[in-house]
Amino acid sequence: MAVPLGAIAQNANFGTLTVSRGTVDQANGRTGGGTSLPAIVSDRDNEGNLCLGFGSSTPDFILEVTETLPHVVLQVNSNGNDTTLVVRGPAGIHCGDDTGSSKDASIAGTNWSSGTYRVWVGSMTNGMRVNYTLSVAGR
Repeated sequence: MAVPLGAIAQNANFGTLTVSRGTVDQANGRTGGGTSLPAIVSDRDNEGNLCLGFGSSTPDFILEVTETLPHVVLQVNSNGNDTTLVVRGPAGIHCGDDTGSSKDASIAGTNWSSGTYRVWVGSMTNGMRVNYTLSVAGR
């Protein structure tokens, strides 16, 4: 069962990222926690992708999208560790796992409305701690 959005903390573990058309922002973080990310948002996202992984109950980042964007790309770089991504905001729920042959997670979204999004970076293993860089690009 998903936790209501209002019940989720409004702050973030590692800060705020901001994106608009033609910009890229990035920040460092560390996975960890024993909370099932699907329990926070949903078992599946808007496109039917599975939401996977474990992380903190508090979002890792707040993502401010300053204008409606035709394309948004979020990419985790953890040097190939098995990471997951979960995003919840005005454009709905988006979940990402492996990218191509890499275990690093990514999400490529379309038509994201302006507003505040909550971003969780998780790991496939409960409690696993992995350092990473999260990049977000607006196009």
